[in-house]
Amino acid sequence: LCCENTHREREREREMDRDRHVQYLLMMYESIPSDYEEQEINRLTLAYFVISGLNILNALDRIDKEQVVNWVLSFQVHPSDSDSKDSRKFYGFYGSTTIQFSSELFDTTKLSHNGGHLASTYCALAMLKTVGYDLCKLDSELILISMKNLQQHNGSFMPIHAGAEKDLRFVYCAAAICFMLNSWCGMDREKAKEYILSCQRQAADGGFQGRSNKASDTCYAFWIGGVLRILGAQKLIDRKALRGFLLTCESEYGGFSKFPRKFPDLYHSYYGFSAFSLLKEPGLKPLCLALGIADIA
Repeated sequence: LCCENTHREREREREMDRDRHVQYLLMMYESIPSDYEEQEINRLTLAYFVISGLNILNALDRIDKEQVVNWVLSFQVHPSDSDSKDSRKFYGFYGSTTIQFSSELFDTTKLSHNGGHLASTYCALAMLKTVGYDLCKLDSELILISMKNLQQHNGSFMPIHAGAEKDLRFVYCAAAICFMLNSWCGMDREKAKEYILSCQRQAADGGFQGRSNKASDTCYAFWIGGVLRILGAQKLIDRKALRGFLLTCESEYGGFSKFPRKFPDLYHSYYGFSAFSLLKEPGLKPLCLALGIADIA
């Protein structure tokens, strides 16, 4: 038992292996493994984890920024000649260049390619901002006015105009989009606040968990740790215990896994880097918590 405790203390005190994580992300930048095929509709989001992750790790100079800009802009949705002025479509960015909707459920010939997706639009703007692209070059009014169509009567947001689940993730995306485009015309803020207050939920342990009776999960180190930082309550975090938990999820291949001793993935890797940034790990950039990207992007 004594040896086990000593090992845990050493784990908590060692540094995060930054160079290994940089290599992991660069590998993902060059070619996404076949295991991610089922995530094709989220291609833009996966790219966001890579680009923003490299920025947090101070390794953005390892990629071609102009190439990233051109690639991201190729996902933007533009109105077609057949779209009417009162169209309910969202002209943001789509998540993939392949059709997302089943022809059995929707008449895909009437869709503006995939149609804009709220999370994909957030990821696109965050990436463009990260690599230094001037967002004023975009038609922000078109993006924001069409985004307002996604807000529901209770203040929540759907991610696409064709209908889908509604939760806090998309309220966050909508707010971040408004912030980055420097205009709040894309949402009713008061309704959004009311919805947020109706969804209050919190839980924590040595790591952090999303809800009661759920195992600690790498990504919640960011989601909950970030909220506590925003609220000025970071003193409630047992930093040493949280850091120790995160290190048990650090993969020998680079990246982070959801749970200890599992294979890493881009989603949990990115939020693992973000959590270490919150813990002020040496060599990492600080975060802009409101946007989920490096503070100096």
